[in-house]
Amino acid sequence: MAPLSPVPPGGRRRGVLFDVDGTLIDSSYIHTVAWWGAFRQQGYDIPMATIHHHVGMGGDRLVDSLLPEGRDRSLDPEILASHGALYASHWPSLRAFDGAKDLLGQCHSGGLAVALASSARRKDLDVMKSILDADAFIDGATSANDAKNSKPAPDILVAALEAIDVQAADAVYIGDAVWDMMAAAALGIPAIAVTCGGINAGELRDAGAVEVYEGPRDLLRNLPLSALSPLLTRTEGPY
Repeated sequence: MAPLSPVPPGGRRRGVLFDVDGTLIDSSYIHTVAWWGAFRQQGYDIPMATIHHHVGMGGDRLVDSLLPEGRDRSLDPEILASHGALYASHWPSLRAFDGAKDLLGQCHSGGLAVALASSARRKDLDVMKSILDADAFIDGATSANDAKNSKPAPDILVAALEAIDVQAADAVYIGDAVWDMMAAAALGIPAIAVTCGGINAGELRDAGAVEVYEGPRDLLRNLPLSALSPLLTRTEGPY
């Protein structure tokens, strides 16, 4: 990861937090299929559309939200493990969204500390970071082990802010799920949403997004007019 840049003279360090799954990496529907398979293994037939709307929650919350309250909860760890194994089988299919690396690079060159605020398993995060190929632009990253409570709780965002030594008032968060927007709102952090994870703009705005873009490339094209612009020392030029 890139070394933290010095604090700007007379100011405080500014930063941007990125969700990863569905925001920088095209993985939301792969997670949906993996959860669907894990549930089927235990005899639960949950429609994929229903599962997809819960992707972005922590796995524990997702399972608790989708399965009957009176179930045998001793099987929950097995469901989580099955999801992880099924998702890992799709690692070779994972791809970064168009513009993902360029957006990270532009934020970095614009003077922002960049954090991946991911609640993925560490081994999944390592794979996604390899796919992004942008370590030179990333100042910190989190995984599931860095938060006691999963999204929509803001714990993972708090951990990401600590990783880059940035206050919530000096940061913007970028994500693709309503749970991302809710987590950011809990800390008073402006949240930019992208629809590339499969959630429509209306739902994201209702959940608190201050702006909505199609994906990383669309946000990059509009960076000078975005909610990120006030934090950047410059919004164009090579990184």
